[in-house]
Amino acid sequence: MRAVLQRVSEASVEVDGAIVGQTGPGLLILLGVGHGDTPAEAQLLAEKTAGLRIFADDEGKFNRSLLDTGGGALVVSQFTLYADTRRGRRPGFSEAAPPAEAAPLVDAFCTALGALGVPVERGVFGASMRVRLTNEGPVTIILDSDTFKQPRR
Repeated sequence: MRAVLQRVSEASVEVDGAIVGQTGPGLLILLGVGHGDTPAEAQLLAEKTAGLRIFADDEGKFNRSLLDTGGGALVVSQFTLYADTRRGRRPGFSEAAPPAEAAPLVDAFCTALGALGVPVERGVFGASMRVRLTNEGPVTIILDSDTFKQPRR
């Protein structure tokens, strides 16, 4: 699984002209599911996301997590995080999990994040969405569950 975490002061997602999810201060999470991803990876990614210290403390240092700040999360599924751009000009998406495999894992991630105490809103899986955000910092972090399996250098 891959997630792009954007620290926001606000974010919303709209489908067919109606806002279907929004958050105040917290994270906009663009979430992609790849072939072979499992519920265990969804859980691990949720734990990492909730505990990642990317919010400033009183001294301006990254010492606070989403859990520490009480912020919310807006989760938007995005298969394009698995774009393969190695050849040609049109990206391929063969590494992205098919919808029937991906949707339950997006749900598992959201459920795990909520169980950790993070208020979670979300977009509509598979819909064409309009996402609005105000990025704070800007702070944008990319998480990939495959990297959690690699030893630290």
